[in-house]
Amino acid sequence: MKVFSTHFVLRGKSDYRDLAPVFPDMLKALLEEIGQMPEEEEILQMFIDMNVSDLERNRKPEGYNRKGKIRLIFPTDRKEFYLKAYSKTTDLSKMAERFGVLLDSAGVKFEVLQNDRTDFD
Repeated sequence: MKVFSTHFVLRGKSDYRDLAPVFPDMLKALLEEIGQMPEEEEILQMFIDMNVSDLERNRKPEGYNRKGKIRLIFPTDRKEFYLKAYSKTTDLSKMAERFGVLLDSAGVKFEVLQNDRTDFD
């Protein structure tokens, strides 16, 4: 079954602040995958700084919700983030696996749900 959304639900004592050390790598992996890596390093650093600043304060960050085949969304109703594909030809399995490895390396406790609650954007 093709994966159109992958949710990373934070569990236990894991919180937004725990994502701060690996968020730059997560964002770079996403931007490379969707072909939206900014040509100028300053623009990439702006996206990273904006999000990491919120994460370090244990607040929900913006994520990356710009038009593209995959978006990185932080919803407001629970401590989670998810990747959502906006192209029927995009399968999120490999990207989700990459994110899982990064989260594990940071000691983040999480549960992965696929194609969960895909009726909202």
